[in-house]
Amino acid sequence: MTADGLLAGLVAEATLLSLEGAADALSLDPFVVGVVVAMAAVTALTKVGGIWLVRHVELSDRLEAGMEVLPGAIVIAILGPELAEGGPAEWAAAGLVLLVMHRTGNILLSLIVGVLGVVGFRSVV
Repeated sequence: MTADGLLAGLVAEATLLSLEGAADALSLDPFVVGVVVAMAAVTALTKVGGIWLVRHVELSDRLEAGMEVLPGAIVIAILGPELAEGGPAEWAAAGLVLLVMHRTGNILLSLIVGVLGVVGFRSVV
């Protein structure tokens, strides 16, 4: 057997071994799949149950007003700590968000401008 033939055989064997290892890495543990499916079911039931509850319970004006501002409060709770730890790029992007929100009143557009602003300012700063 020549050196080239031996080398080709070793490469083929190594490739087969790595493919077998990849197949093991991609196999799913039934317990993990069950946990993920259970979490998805609980999430779906929570959402459906919340919608059902809101439709069947009379909401006070105060509770309705609180539920209307809840998405903004969640965004602030998530982004606030990031802004507090952020540097000049994050603060500049926050300024852009405030400006766009003040001018347009569009939350989605403000968030998009903020993300693009952070990316842009980080590339400059």
